[in-house]
Amino acid sequence: MDGIGDGAPPCTRRAFFRHASRATAGAAALSVAACAQPLQPTPLRIDRSVRSESQDARVRHLVLHYTAAPLARSMQLLTEADFRVSAHYLVPEGEDLPVYQLVPEDRRAWHAGPSYWQGERMLNASSIGIEIVNPGFPDEDQALPPMLRRWHPYGEAQFQVLARLAAGIVARHGIRPTRVVGHSDIAPGRKSDPGPLFPWERLYREHGIGAWPDAAAVERHARLWPFAGDTASLQSRLQAYGYDTPQTGVFDEATQQAVIAFQMHFRPARYDGVPDTETAAILDALLEKYRGPGRAEGAPGVGAGEEIGDPKEADAR
Repeated sequence: MDGIGDGAPPCTRRAFFRHASRATAGAAALSVAACAQPLQPTPLRIDRSVRSESQDARVRHLVLHYTAAPLARSMQLLTEADFRVSAHYLVPEGEDLPVYQLVPEDRRAWHAGPSYWQGERMLNASSIGIEIVNPGFPDEDQALPPMLRRWHPYGEAQFQVLARLAAGIVARHGIRPTRVVGHSDIAPGRKSDPGPLFPWERLYREHGIGAWPDAAAVERHARLWPFAGDTASLQSRLQAYGYDTPQTGVFDEATQQAVIAFQMHFRPARYDGVPDTETAAILDALLEKYRGPGRAEGAPGVGAGEEIGDPKEADAR
């Protein structure tokens, strides 16, 4: 059964003869022509003058990586189909080198893998990925604890280029401070990049990118609420900030890896995975700054599954 145009009544054999019996020969001929030649559909009218306030960008995260390889090898890994990995941008090491855009920002790059942040999993679809050419640490250090690895520093020229690139991405997509993260933040234990030598604090202080706690708040939390070994509260607060952390009250391997990732980002002087008063105070200061007073120290309202996404976070940039 064929239709005439979009939304027209079907032109069936029975309907045709019923119509033809009441019509003149000329009208019947017109009906035959109508069945034989479908009408052109009316152009679709789309009114874009009204906008909903309930929306945000499809890109919600900026994820920083290191390549753990030289530039030529990094380019091969990130562009050839056999390796099934990519990133939106590649930042070389050294001066006077271009930034390579390997994937358009409106396309999904394959850089995050199995990942979690602030209630979202599999972040490839919601993130921009930047790969920074940096060897990470020597292969022979792989089996060592993170504190004993020989991490490679980031050069000044490379950092400044990265900061300018990141600033543009954050501005274009309105990415919130706590959603500028490292690969290790979204995949604790599985990934360790961009490593403890990445200058997160400088990125925040000099360029206003990402999140960082206020020193006075850290000191106050450390003085008033020293860490007393409450694993359940620690797990709750780590997850409230964004980390994929078990909520069991047991300090297991997954919890330790989340603590290491947190320390590498926010307390790079010591990242052994041992929770202490300074680590807890930094976490509480971050929750207070980006969630508001009363959101730290495991207070009601900070718990599993909560998402950091309120207007206060924009004010704290």
